[in-house]
Amino acid sequence: MTARELDAAGITEPALRAAYARCRLLNARHGRTYFLATRLLPVERRPAVHALYGFARWADDIVDSLEADVPPHHRATALLALQEGLERGLRGAGGSEPVVVALADTARRYGIPHRHFRDFMAAMRSDLTVTDYPTYDDLRAYMHGSAAVIGLQMLPVLGTVVPREEAAPHAAALGVAFQLTNFLRDVGEDLDRGRVYLPADLLRSHGVDRDLLGWSRRTGRRDRRITAALRAFADLTRDVYREAAPGLAMLDPVARPCIRTAFVLYGGILDAVADDGYAVVHRRAVVPRRRRAAVALDGLVRLAAARAAARRAAPQVPPRPPTGLPGPLGEPPARAREHEEVA
Repeated sequence: MTARELDAAGITEPALRAAYARCRLLNARHGRTYFLATRLLPVERRPAVHALYGFARWADDIVDSLEADVPPHHRATALLALQEGLERGLRGAGGSEPVVVALADTARRYGIPHRHFRDFMAAMRSDLTVTDYPTYDDLRAYMHGSAAVIGLQMLPVLGTVVPREEAAPHAAALGVAFQLTNFLRDVGEDLDRGRVYLPADLLRSHGVDRDLLGWSRRTGRRDRRITAALRAFADLTRDVYREAAPGLAMLDPVARPCIRTAFVLYGGILDAVADDGYAVVHRRAVVPRRRRAAVALDGLVRLAAARAAARRAAPQVPPRPPTGLPGPLGEPPARAREHEEVA
């Protein structure tokens, strides 16, 4: 399947093919939801999505490794090296890290503004020192770089039937919704890393603080105040999904089944958390395999319908393809910024 995707995308140089294959492997291994949804994209667009995810996954692993013997300054050094390699790659100066090689090629092919990648790296650097967020506004500022820009990076690859700037706020909101979902699902694991992504003001409004969360994680005991705070965070996350939803119809019809599948699967994590009694401080919620299979099947049916419609007649409003190559500072000439699996 990898060779077929690369051939369809016109990626022929052996080292570049190997770089994309490495990104695809990272996606398949660490992002089962993302990987499943990506299989619903037109085959020639899949390598670009693998490159975007693979780079994000690589940076995130530098920051979030649970290996106790990796001191913070080593993580900072590794992240700086990745940043420097990224800058060289975006300038067309080559690079040795496969995820950078593939990312730089994808950015060039699709005219993705380079500032989206720089904003992402800034968010990754903040994770080395910032361990909590006083307010939801503070968390949203962080998520611009860590999540919203991922949606913005994806837009040129997916294509739109409206001006890209009209779809951009919804794409950014979807990236944020996915990350908020991950934050809720991973509360316990993030506590083990010394981080709390639930806003302190939301927690405080329900009588919860970091110490209470830590006590619950250590002892395995439940507290109704924590449950209430987690439920409120889930409600907030559902609001962001509602912000994102109108953007689905703005995408190229053949790309919609992919993103709709991810939308439904990630939203299903919220349902699984609720069904498990908001016990995420102690364990990950699990989306049943039967549910995942049903969503994937629905995506395949929708994809078949979209392809059939595209064959029958040209769309009245054609998708807007990427235009132009990046300029010297990484911006396209005409401007139109986990992760994670379902456990």
